[in-house]
Amino acid sequence: MNGYQHLFIPGPTNVPEPVRQSMNIPMEDMRAPDFGDFVSGLLSDLKKVYRLQNGRVFVFPASGTGAWESAISNTLNTGDKVLMSRFGQFSLLWVDMAERLGLDVDVCDVEWGKGVPVEDYAAKLRADKSHQIKAVFATQNETATGVTSDIAAIRRALDDAGHPAMLFVDGVSSIASIEFEMEAWGVDLAVSGSQKGFMLPAGLGILGVSDKALAAHAKATMPRCYFSFEDMIKLNDTGYFPYTPATQLLRGLRCSLDLLLEAGMETVWARHKRLAQGVRAAVAAWDGCELVARGPEWHSDTVSAIYAPPGIDARDVISTAYYKYQTSLGSGLNKLAGRAFRIGHLGSLNPVMLCSAISAAEMSLRDAGAQIVPGSGVAAAQEHFRVTTPDMMQHTTSKAA
Repeated sequence: MNGYQHLFIPGPTNVPEPVRQSMNIPMEDMRAPDFGDFVSGLLSDLKKVYRLQNGRVFVFPASGTGAWESAISNTLNTGDKVLMSRFGQFSLLWVDMAERLGLDVDVCDVEWGKGVPVEDYAAKLRADKSHQIKAVFATQNETATGVTSDIAAIRRALDDAGHPAMLFVDGVSSIASIEFEMEAWGVDLAVSGSQKGFMLPAGLGILGVSDKALAAHAKATMPRCYFSFEDMIKLNDTGYFPYTPATQLLRGLRCSLDLLLEAGMETVWARHKRLAQGVRAAVAAWDGCELVARGPEWHSDTVSAIYAPPGIDARDVISTAYYKYQTSLGSGLNKLAGRAFRIGHLGSLNPVMLCSAISAAEMSLRDAGAQIVPGSGVAAAQEHFRVTTPDMMQHTTSKAA
């Protein structure tokens, strides 16, 4: 193999070289006298990425799924009624977890390609005069379908109904990549993971918790142990953890947070939108291809799920890209298997990197039999990037001035 394998799946994402080097250190003492100061600064800066002034952020040695479980088990009781929606593989899995943990789940099933049905949520919340619904769940970015939902609109639906339910958000493929305002949107529990917008290997489940959710925790009776808030709070307040933390990942997280905060979250969000628009321009130029997302109001700025042309098996596109062009594209999951492939455009990426992903996808589509014009998608993306990408030399000069 020449060169290296190109990674354009929606997670794990590419790890920037400074982040990788920051983790290439000897093992360290996680009880050292100075380790607590390091952890305290880390947790404080995570709140800045979440846009959280109050509350807390917990970091578990787990995937985002572990943070899901912690959010539920620490704030709800067995038998509690919750409102959820199912419109892709990951929202589906969240519903499955809630049911397996003993919650009474009111599920809104939605066509794959659309997102959280805000109007249906609003109607159910208005009708719930006795406030039986204890929590509303929303997947901000459905990674399987490339669909983003409007979390601020869900908060408005709760407020308009005068409903006290907590708002849970799955932000695994959105937080640190696209706009997320935990405090301003009244989000009570927000789940993320290290392997996407935070540009790290998998292994950290990150959970933002509001003061309201911390108060609910005091009344929650669902069994928990490893993911207990109590244990984390007691030790986090001293800068330590109740069990052995993933110290190298935490060092990488420190570097990642420095990169994100130095750029500014608004800049990070704008970059992801710009990159996503280039991919969408390419898809529009490919005859027979279309986004799984059913309209621009649902478009994700972190991952594009793309239907292959009729008669083309998307699995052939994915395997050709991998074995012939050394490029990993995302698979179609569940009912999208064989019908769609995905291009992840989140984390540490730039326009030239994405042009290579589009080129590999285009060649693989043609190899699989798709009748698309050679270079059409690449050219469309190039023109978008050429016009919209900031000139870093000008930016540097203006800063120096």
